[in-house]
Amino acid sequence: MEREAIVWLALFVILLIVELLTVGLTSIWFAGGALAALILELLGVDLIWQIGAFILVSFVLVYFTRPFAVKYVNAHHEKTNYEQAVGKIVRITQRVDDLAQTGKGILDGMEWTVRTDGKEVLEKDTLARVIRISGVKLIVEPYKED
Repeated sequence: MEREAIVWLALFVILLIVELLTVGLTSIWFAGGALAALILELLGVDLIWQIGAFILVSFVLVYFTRPFAVKYVNAHHEKTNYEQAVGKIVRITQRVDDLAQTGKGILDGMEWTVRTDGKEVLEKDTLARVIRISGVKLIVEPYKED
């Protein structure tokens, strides 16, 4: 087996292993390109054509099959509790002061550590809207009714 064939075979195997480890359809397209280049190498085709086939086949696979795969393979993605918290209203149960590192609030019956972006202090028994989550802390802004 020639050196180029070993390189293409190794690349193919590495990309398949990466795909198996990530399970996110990240490298399978390029594994297909490496397989096409390996086949051309075994047929005795020039290296430049092998590289071209690798690029072309990888591009075609990404362009034509990725939208289908994303639509049907990951179609059953459900939001986690983490993602569902953003935008919800929190009742402040302990004064929120980023400088003093204090603040707690209740969201969906659970107590959370609450912080702002460092701009404001929120008093107990007020309402705030979750704008993001940082670690295990809700980052909030004052709630204003529309």
